Amino acid sequence: MSLQLAQLAGLHGLGWADLLQLWLHFMLLSLLAVGGAITTAPDMQRYLVAQHGWMSDAEFNTSIAIAQAAPGPNILFVALMGWQIAGLAGLLATMSGILLPSSVLALLASRYAQRHADSRLVRAFTAGLMPVTLGLLLSTGWLLTATVRTAWPAMALVAAVVWLNWRTKLSPLWLIAAGALVGMLTLS
Repeated sequence: MSLQLAQLAGLHGLGWADLLQLWLHFMLLSLLAVGGAITTAPDMQRYLVAQHGWMSDAEFNTSIAIAQAAPGPNILFVALMGWQIAGLAGLLATMSGILLPSSVLALLASRYAQRHADSRLVRAFTAGLMPVTLGLLLSTGWLLTATVRTAWPAMALVAAVVWLNWRTKLSPLWLIAAGALVGMLTLS
């Protein structure tokens, strides 16, 4: 493949085989994304940063932070990662990979669950997903706090946010705003 064709496709140094591998990996992650794509962030970090070196830790965390702060669906961080890795081709690979399998599975499962809502199997499956989702979210939180775990004030802030979110009816938007304020004050 000519260099001009690769640049036109937006591959940024990735070959078609790498792009296919990226797409297949995100298809697998899609089936694990119980609770949303953010729950698979630890494996995305392992795959994109540690295994392939396509992104740095800072780029990875920035992609998540920007997408979570922006209005719109939470899954935008996947698009940013794809764009960072391989431009438009990477964006299409990561987004179609993360959306296609889970969307098809959700459609089929919801149709089944509607027809069998009183089934013991459906109730057990729904109850069984709760600890899986919680575990995936905790591992994502652990990954995202890696850079501040040695700073006790930052960890105290993380603990306070978790406690406030658990024990009060305070909107998470206020907690996000408070975290952004603390971040701005510490950077200036």
